[in-house]
Amino acid sequence: MSTILTYIAISDGKLKRSSLEVLSHCKSLADASGASCEAVVIDANASSFIEGIQKYGASKVHVVEDPIFKNHMNTPLLKALANVMNSVNPSVFAFASTEGTKDVLGALAANQNAAVIADVASFELIDGGVKAKRPVMAAKIMNNTEAKSDKVLVSVRSGSYDLNESPESAEIVNIDFSMDDSEMKSTLREIISASGDTIDLNEAEAIVAAGRGVKDEDGKALISELASVLKAGIGASRALTESGVYDPSLQIGQTGKVVSPQLYIAVGISGAIQHVAGMANSKVIVAINKDPDAPIFEVADYGIVGDLYKVLPPFIEEIKKIKS
Repeated sequence: MSTILTYIAISDGKLKRSSLEVLSHCKSLADASGASCEAVVIDANASSFIEGIQKYGASKVHVVEDPIFKNHMNTPLLKALANVMNSVNPSVFAFASTEGTKDVLGALAANQNAAVIADVASFELIDGGVKAKRPVMAAKIMNNTEAKSDKVLVSVRSGSYDLNESPESAEIVNIDFSMDDSEMKSTLREIISASGDTIDLNEAEAIVAAGRGVKDEDGKALISELASVLKAGIGASRALTESGVYDPSLQIGQTGKVVSPQLYIAVGISGAIQHVAGMANSKVIVAINKDPDAPIFEVADYGIVGDLYKVLPPFIEEIKKIKS
């Protein structure tokens, strides 16, 4: 029986939703193909996450627990992932397309002599490998890609699949890990956190994104209030991060973060293709712009034509009434 393995990433002491989305999809693939659906978690407190992982269909959870994984470092993570692959020998190893994954995916493929397809919007099993759809040319088109190999690594964009619970009483496999200081190629001295929003945009259920139409502190205050009412993350277009209005960590787009929340509200954003590439996978898109011909309305599910300074106050008040 072949094995489909999913890497479950941990961020700020929590299971990353994007990893569980991938596990949910791998569970459906395993059920359809008769393969085994398994997961691996690597963390300083990895065993504490087993119960959460079991809710999403893994029949076996491989656990690598060591203090060295308290913070992300490529060298020990790469060694741990290679150890897991040597032990499990999966035909497909799936990851959420996080920044940490991007750091190690190519090196892991080289280490394991495996094929790799990165940053896909969807994937399925085919004879001898994997077939995937990848967004290219700033997500203007989708490219069909196949990789055929005994081992295929694939990373999946956040929000590509729904999060579906499928509880299993998983077998727990503890994998030994040790690393000598001499093997470390770098030393972590300090972690400097971004000064942006406290909600991780990659994990946010809702995002309020500000564009060039947000011209002053009053506009920023309206964005903050709307985000607070919706318990949403705050994002921004490149124009606002480059001008210093918002922290660069909040930039959404081709050269920023790629997000896929359940709800994306674009406020004062024209909808240039570079920005749309970072949010087009959102489930519901609401656009607020005073230009009726703004390109953002072409991708929006709902649009409001009007000045954000006039639209947002009653919009926020109505949401407050609904919530109360």
